This record gives sequence, structure tokens and C-alpha cells, in this order.
Amino acid sequence: MQVLSANPHVPVYHLEPDEATGNKHFRVYNYEGSFPNQSDLLIPHRKDHYLIVFIRRAGGTRQWIDMTPYILQDHTVYFNGPNQIIVKEEFKHLWSTGIAFTNEFLSYQENASLMELPIIQNLQQGYELLLNEADINFVEDILAKINVEYQSPSEWQQRMLTAYLSLLLTYLSRLYTEQFKENHASVDKLLLQKFHAKVNECFRELREVGGYASLLNISAGHLSEVVKIQSGKPAIKHIHERVVLEARRLLFHTQNPLKEIAFDLGFADASYFNRFFKRETGATPADYRANIRKMYH
Repeated sequence: MQVLSANPHVPVYHLEPDEATGNKHFRVYNYEGSFPNQSDLLIPHRKDHYLIVFIRRAGGTRQWIDMTPYILQDHTVYFNGPNQIIVKEEFKHLWSTGIAFTNEFLSYQENASLMELPIIQNLQQGYELLLNEADINFVEDILAKINVEYQSPSEWQQRMLTAYLSLLLTYLSRLYTEQFKENHASVDKLLLQKFHAKVNECFRELREVGGYASLLNISAGHLSEVVKIQSGKPAIKHIHERVVLEARRLLFHTQNPLKEIAFDLGFADASYFNRFFKRETGATPADYRANIRKMYH
């Protein structure tokens, strides 16, 4: 994996094209009882792309996504996207197929609707889908088709990969809504999703509801009303929770000094960050870091 220099303490891994296809925005990984790349074990990192992995056999492999540990289960799909912090604790022999793709891949005209799918939006912050026998058969069939097409470059390859990935993500999104109780989208629900997307992009620099309303070309009052009705929480609370989530990621997964974390999150000084974090969580950043590490180590 090529490392991009976003934050030197939390490296961001770029999707590298494999030698066979040269595709910079879509890649297939197959493991048949082998070990994945061991170079990033125990290193907190982000990816600048999406990854959908179907685990056939994992042998007790364990990894973290943000602050949640997962012991990988057989016949299960795991997924993550940009922003999450990932830590691979240990890898044993692994049987799996992974599909990696970038935002650029999703931005192609014929792929744009994929950005709206629940598994891509992931508003419920879920990263694990349990499959029944029918699900397993369906996923295996689509992955087999993707593998064949991926290894056979032609003028139709891009369209075929897009068609198969669209079918896979649509199927997994249906499972996502069933397992995470996602409601059917409405106009207001879509506005909430767009608000969340903008908060994810801009939370370090933009902390006022009015700023997000401007980005979405609506009034601050309308945005506040819709967000409150759809989520049960004020819009400003969503912004603060996103900042707190990022603070927790950095406090848990890095050794960064509090002053450096405060600066990374857009705070003018560490004391303001300290007051903000305590107000939102009930604990100081230092206390949170000490307690959460004591709990998991």
C-alpha cells in the first residue's frame, strides 16, 4: 500500500493498481489460505477508498474499526470506507475475496447513484453483515463473475464491473437496511444524508449550522428543522458528535499529544478542546484516553 501524507501519525493508504490490470480505481483481492500483507499489522491507518470483503474462513482473525473490535466470522461481509481508523491486530490463514474501489470510481457518470446506497452512506456505522445460505450463494456467484471480468481486460470491462458491483452493493444494501433497521429514504431523509456527508467533509473547519446550510443551498432554519425531525437531535449536535468521534479515534489509536490532536481537529488551543470534549462526553481527553485503553488492553 502506498502511504499518503495526511497525518503522519495516522497514515492514509492509497489504493494501488495491481500489475495485471493497472486499474487505479478498482481492485479485487483473493486469499486462499494465505496471509494478507503483514506490513500494516498493529498500525492504525485509514484508507482513501472503500473495501467490501467476503470472509469464507478467518480462523479467529481480529481487527478494529474505530473503537470496535471484530473477530472476523466465517461467511460474513465486512465493509469500511474513507474516514474510519482501522487496526489489524493479527492475521491467520485467510480465505476471502475483497473488492476495493475509490470515490473516483463512484463518481463516474454511470456509477453516481451508487453513492446513495445505504452500505456506502453507512449512517448506522455498521461494518459487519451476517449472511444466510441464500445470501452466501448470491454473493459467491457475483464475486465469481467479478473475478472473471476483472482478469479479462476489454473495452467492456469497465461497464461489466460497474454492473456487477452495482448488483452486489444493491443486494448488500438490502441486507444492511434489514440488519440495521434503516428506514426508506424520503426527501428529508436524503437531506439528512447530504448534511452528514458535508459534516464528514468539513467538520474540522466548519462548526456552525449556517455554514452547512449555505453549502446545501437552503436556509439554516429549514436545515435545523429537518435534521431535528429526522434524527431527533439538533443539527449542531451532529456536528459536535462528528468532532468527538474523530477525537476519540485519535485519542484511542495514536500517541499524539493532546495539543496536537486539538490542532488537527481545528481548535485554536488545547484548553478549548479540553472544555469542549468534557462538555460533550463528561470526561477530559486525558481521562478518556486512559480509561479506554485500560478497558481494552
